[in-house]
Formats: sequence, C-alpha cells, structure tokens
Amino acid sequence: MAKLRNLSITTPLLFAFPLKSEWATTPIDPAAPINSGAWEGAGSLKFSRGYILAKNDAKFLYLALDVLEDTGNDPSTNDYFWLSFDSNRDRAITANVDINYGLYPGNPNKLGLQKYLGPARWTGLSIPPLSEVVQEFGPSPNSDTSHRIWKFKIELKEINVAISWPLSTPYTYFGFRVKSSSPGFTTDFPGGFYKDFTKLRQLILSRKPSIPSSILGPLVGSVGLIPTTKINSSSGRATTDPGYYVHVENAAFGGTLNLIGNRTKLQQLWAAGNRKYKVEIAAPGGSFTKLISNWSNYRWTGSTYALESFAASYYGYYQMANPGVDYSIDDLLIQFPTTALLPGLYRIKVTFFVGSSTTSVAATQELRMYIDNQVPSAIIESVKHGSSEVSACAIETIAAAPDGVNFRITAHDPEGNLRAMSFRATYGSGLATSIYSESYSSSSGLWQGFTNKLIPATGNWRPPQSCAYSFVLTAWARTTNGYSYIGHNSTHRNLTLLLS
Repeated sequence: MAKLRNLSITTPLLFAFPLKSEWATTPIDPAAPINSGAWEGAGSLKFSRGYILAKNDAKFLYLALDVLEDTGNDPSTNDYFWLSFDSNRDRAITANVDINYGLYPGNPNKLGLQKYLGPARWTGLSIPPLSEVVQEFGPSPNSDTSHRIWKFKIELKEINVAISWPLSTPYTYFGFRVKSSSPGFTTDFPGGFYKDFTKLRQLILSRKPSIPSSILGPLVGSVGLIPTTKINSSSGRATTDPGYYVHVENAAFGGTLNLIGNRTKLQQLWAAGNRKYKVEIAAPGGSFTKLISNWSNYRWTGSTYALESFAASYYGYYQMANPGVDYSIDDLLIQFPTTALLPGLYRIKVTFFVGSSTTSVAATQELRMYIDNQVPSAIIESVKHGSSEVSACAIETIAAAPDGVNFRITAHDPEGNLRAMSFRATYGSGLATSIYSESYSSSSGLWQGFTNKLIPATGNWRPPQSCAYSFVLTAWARTTNGYSYIGHNSTHRNLTLLLS
C-alpha cells in the first residue's frame, strides 16, 4: 500500500474558535470552480496561509482549504495535503479508528484514506467509496490572485458523524497539513496535530437547512427535515419531492423523531407569553395520553455548543426554548424514541396554552404518523444444484452450461414498508456480482415484497469463476427518522463453486 510522506515542519495554532459549517442547500460538486457560487455563505476559519471553508448536508461535509499563499502552480503532487479527523471524538489518537486523508502519489485528484496506528504512524492508503478531492488553481472568494485550493467532499458516515439528532454527533475534531513547493512551505494546522489530538480544532456541523415556510405545518413545522404538510393525513406516511433535502416515497416513520416547530408561529407564541405546551400520543384505536420524553440540544454559547437538557414538568408540560437563541436544532419541541412502539397509525398532538392556563388553548396541531420499527425479513430459503439442496460451506462442482445453481429467497415486510432488496454474490478479492434486485415504485402503494421466490425464474445462475462465494441478501425498510431512511436486514450463505 502507498504511504504518505512524513514531514515534520509545523506552524503554530492561531485561533481557538471552532469552525462552524453552514448548510449546503444543494450538493456541492468539488470539480466546479470555487467561485461558481456553491460555496457562498460557507463557514470560514482563518489559518496562517489562508482560509478553511465548510458546508454540509445530511450526507456529506464539503471542505475547502483555500491556501492563499500557495501562488505557485506546481502541476505535480509536490503540493499535497493531509486531512485528519478524530473519528471517536475523544481527543486522543485511537489506532485503526481515527482517519487521515491524503493524495495518492502521482495523482493530485485521487483521494486516499488511511487509519492512524499511533502518533505520526498510519496504515497504507485505500480508496474511500464516496469521498472525493479536487485540486484547483485560481482565484477564490478570499483572493483574486490565483492560488492553490483543495476541495473535499467527505462522506459523514466515513468520519463517524451524523446530524439526525443532538445526542448523535453534530461535531468532530480535525487538523490538516498543506505543502507547497513554490513558494516552499509546509504548514500544519494546528501545529503537531498528527502527534497530539488534543490540539485538533472543533468542527461543528449545521443541522439547519432552510425549509420553505410555504410547506411547513402551522405549528409543528416538520418531523426532522420532512415538512408535516408532506405527511399523508390518512396513511401517516410521507412523500417529498425528488429534489428535496430528504427524498422519501410513501415512507413510514421510526427511530428517534424530532418534532420541530414552525419558526414564525413559535415567535408569535413567545412574544405573547404563551410558552407552555404538552405533547400527547394515541396508539392505533386508542385515546390520547401524555407523551413524556427527555432530550438534549446543543446551545451556542458564543464560542462552542453546550449541551442543554429538556424535560417535562411533573404534570407533563414542556416550556418552549427561546426561539431567539441559537440551538443545534432550532425550534425543537420534542425528541422521542419510537422503538418500543408496535407498528401502526398513531396520532400525535401538540397543544400550546395561553399564559399559565392549562385549559385555554393558544395553538394546537394533530399529526397522524405510521410508525414501524420492524425491519423486513431477509431469508435465503434454499440453494439447489439441480434437484439437490446445497448445504452451507459445501464445495460443489458445476458442469458445462446450462448447469448451475438456483435459489429461493424471501424479502418481505408485512406492513408494506419494503423499500428495496438486493441479492448478490461476493467472491475473490473485493469482487461482487448482482444476481437479482427490486426497488419500490410509487405505483406499488404498500409494497410487501415476496416470499420463497425462485431466482433465476428460469434456468440456472452460473458463477463467473471457480471460487468461494458468499451469497448476500439484503432488504431495506421504507422507514425514515425525518433525516434519512433507516432500517435494513441482511443474511448470507457461503459455499464454494468449482467450474469443471
């Protein structure tokens, strides 16, 4: 495996403030020029040689190292970077956990990923599946003089960051090196970060996309990023437009849910002194009972985000957080887990009261939400060679065509919340081949999938080469927590197939 060059020149830390990322309304293409407009409004932090720019959405961190002082256009990879993340956020180097990105030698637009083994020690480079880097030389929003710019698209999952709710991971710690051959400098930010993670700088991700007010609900504006106006009042399932932040089709809800208020309405209620509210839930066919939950939200203090706890009073009432204060999730009314609830159509009601009253209603809204935390079944019912069942770990010889194997598989969700299924074979060194797949179509309504389906429908499946194979069946749920789809089930069967 390729290794990064180990240089040791460092530059001292300049600022103690964190880098605050801003929401990317549309995904940023790192190949597009930095002056194309996509980086407008990005979070910015100065370092000794230039600026760091940051935006993010629900899936990617978009980071730019705008190296104003690197004004020599070296076409080779003598100009390079390191970019490190403290994946478990413990401010210490954890072997085989914490990540460093770097360039593949000889290829300025090929991103490599490696794990830390200790201070200034790493594994070899591998290729991340979705993360990218693009090198640019030209002007930027910070300078009209042409200079080196490194633009990154980093998968949040890869650096162990999630923005779904406050107690997940709305932040990480990072450091980087930039090397320029003309003019000659090597700058670390912060100095010596790759030996001591206590020096890393905090990067706080945005969870605040601007949802158009025209599609927000009147009181409960959204569930996560899904406007309540996009939840079908009869089925309790959500459908959003293909170009929206979170695209879901006829999706049930599950996991931990955030009910987020309509900002304009909450400001009006706050100004009128109507700040007490209750949240109620009714199971399918049942009556309303108080929904009691405790949660935390990160409040901006002016220099960092501090965790603040929220809970109902003894009588089950909540106090609205000041809508004028900057929280990691603004206007959060309640966060509650649904994993203990049986599948079904629930009613959830939020009621604000006038002043200190418990009877005079200032505003109320009822939602109907289909909740389903059960994952679809994924079963490889049988593998047959001719009429004979092939047991797991068997070694089977396949004769000339049309000889081969066939399968019976089940991918089924009784509530009709199946999103997709995939049946494939993995083999060799990182090789894979698809055998069969299906995915949800809006015309399907409630899609349950199938049971005991013969694959292929006619004939046999023949392996591409003699090898040990793992046959993998995965079924994904059409269930969302308001930020992304969640829930899947997977199984596999191993055997060796030899072509005669």
